Amino acid sequence: MAVRNPLRRRAGAPRSPDGSMTLVEHLAELRRRLMVSVLAVGAGGLICWIFYESILSFLEHPLCKALRAHGGLSGCHLYIFSPLDPLAIRFKVSAYGGLALALPVILYQLWRFVTPGLNAKERRYVIPFILASMAFFGFGAFMAWLTFPHALAWLTGIGGHSLQPLYSPSNYLSLILILMLVFGIAFEFPVVLVSLEMARVLTPAKLASWRRWAIVAITGFAAVATPSSDPFSMLGMMIPMYLFYEMSILVGKLLKR
Repeated sequence: MAVRNPLRRRAGAPRSPDGSMTLVEHLAELRRRLMVSVLAVGAGGLICWIFYESILSFLEHPLCKALRAHGGLSGCHLYIFSPLDPLAIRFKVSAYGGLALALPVILYQLWRFVTPGLNAKERRYVIPFILASMAFFGFGAFMAWLTFPHALAWLTGIGGHSLQPLYSPSNYLSLILILMLVFGIAFEFPVVLVSLEMARVLTPAKLASWRRWAIVAITGFAAVATPSSDPFSMLGMMIPMYLFYEMSILVGKLLKR
């Protein structure tokens, strides 16, 4: 005797007119969205595995630029100290790259999961917010990559020219990939503020009155969040975040009108 799976909707069973679902249906929907997201990360990781050499060259660019600034060193090689290092590094680059490439799919799956709980007016803003989230995350990762040569040159030169750098790929790639991830997450700041303004949790007037405290908070966050703790990364995060804060006030005023 076959037992019906309680997580599967009966074929042809009508949905509620308002799009509402039961708890079991929500769990089934969540499982399906998670599976699609995991498959997207796997597919993105496979693409990054194939184009690993080009991605590694892109990530090594800040190192080459920093070493040229440090006593005119021309070689920009990463040195391995274990036979397993190349395989581990390729897996790490593929995993981070797969997550980045799958971000549009993940955000879309998140949007499809929360859509039944939104009204028609709120659904109009979901796609623009997803696109804005992707754009700001990409801009943050690019900003980290752009400022990292100066940060690395400062970190390399702070100990004096008698110290010659010899970087392992694990330590170097972990630092730059984490820095790009932190910048990408931090640059979601304006999306969060505008969302809170649209939800009427915050108002442009309230944000404007908090401006001085916001400067202090952004400075403290940039000092703590940057894993390299160098002034270039701190400024590269702090200045755009403050500009985003002012932009959020302006956008909030326009939305209020």
